[in-house]
Amino acid sequence: MNLHSRRLAWYRWASIDGFGVATLRRLEAIFGSLDTAWQTPLPVLQRCAGLNKAQVRSLTGALNTPGPVPPRCWLSPTDPAFPEPLRQLDRPPLQLFWQGKGSTWAYLRRKQAVAVVGSRTASDHALIWAERLGRHLAKTGWPVVSGLAAGVDAAVHRGCLAGLGRPVGVLGTHLQRAYPQDNQTLQQRVGTAGLLLSEHPPGGPVGRGHFAARNRLLVSLVRALVIVECPRRSGALIAARLGQEAGVPLWVVPADAGRPSAEGSNQLLQQGATVLLHGDDLCSSLGSGPLQSQEKTSTTQQVTSTSGMVKQLLDQLGEPRTLEELQDQVAAADRGLLLTQLFQLQIEGSVRALPGLRWVRVC
Repeated sequence: MNLHSRRLAWYRWASIDGFGVATLRRLEAIFGSLDTAWQTPLPVLQRCAGLNKAQVRSLTGALNTPGPVPPRCWLSPTDPAFPEPLRQLDRPPLQLFWQGKGSTWAYLRRKQAVAVVGSRTASDHALIWAERLGRHLAKTGWPVVSGLAAGVDAAVHRGCLAGLGRPVGVLGTHLQRAYPQDNQTLQQRVGTAGLLLSEHPPGGPVGRGHFAARNRLLVSLVRALVIVECPRRSGALIAARLGQEAGVPLWVVPADAGRPSAEGSNQLLQQGATVLLHGDDLCSSLGSGPLQSQEKTSTTQQVTSTSGMVKQLLDQLGEPRTLEELQDQVAAADRGLLLTQLFQLQIEGSVRALPGLRWVRVC
């Protein structure tokens, strides 16, 4: 059975409710291929493969429908490109849907990336630290993996984008949904500059357990894991535990002893995690990332040209905008350059600064 036929058969079976990796592997082992299993009478399937009643009901409903065709950006455990570390999991993903730069998979298969996670309700200190770390890792050539949640995850991806790096978002939702919704623009930018991946099919429901489950994927694809800040009850602690079980080095950014949002991460330090005081410490340990040797994009390619940025800014500032809104709307990767242009326009009298780091055009 050739790879194309095997992929089609895997996707058809994977699209049926209640059929996971273990069941599909069992069907392959018993019948030789999933195509042969599909042609087998249902009573024989049920008896030989030990299908339960729910699986039989789902399969009965699927037998008389045309076989679905997998999307272009889809991987199954049968594909050579599927990361081997994910195959080795106790609960490997049944399938992976992805969007972005396919070349990123080569780094993930070799665990040539760094994960940075933390609290959704992080302190200002943690958000600044996460964004700075994302930028630093980008500039030293490391793809930056996170979960695209609010707080630390979003901040580290913003930093990675600002450093013109390769962000990787491991989602707890399907690719067409951002969670939280405020991250919609950021998620789109990550999917353009790097890679988005999810084990959940398009249009599928979002389960509460999906966000914790994605951590097993996240830690399996990286060389090191960094916790910036998290409380005692946090998905980041799940990632830390899974990472330690998998032998992934754990680094933690220390925080104020009395800060509730950092009680979980500080406890990890008590338990022996490595203290991270500066991004250079991490990069000195890991060395240069796989992207370091690639030619850097020229300045004119990194950001919109100055004159073009000024025009876009003036177009957007018909009403008050925050710095973050402007960065998204003009697609400015370099926040420093964006601020420079805003201050220059302010000096020229073209825009006026408002409280809360907002600006508006002077008509």
